[in-house]
Amino acid sequence: MVIVKVRLNSIDKVQSFVRDLAKFDSDFDLISGRYTIDAKSIMGIFSLDLSKPIDLKIYAEENVDQICEALKPYLA
Repeated sequence: MVIVKVRLNSIDKVQSFVRDLAKFDSDFDLISGRYTIDAKSIMGIFSLDLSKPIDLKIYAEENVDQICEALKPYLA
């Protein structure tokens, strides 16, 4: 498991973030304060405070390097 900080401060960025995560079979959670939501859920993401960086928990045993590479545009 890996935890990184991401910044999703626009609607377009949220849409492309979810699209990029959907390419992977791994599970992803976004954690903001006491809320944890599925990072592949656009509606869930919009329920969070997007004005500040959010922790992304990546549950992957393999392909971690590929996932991190795909997430570069979103890293805070």
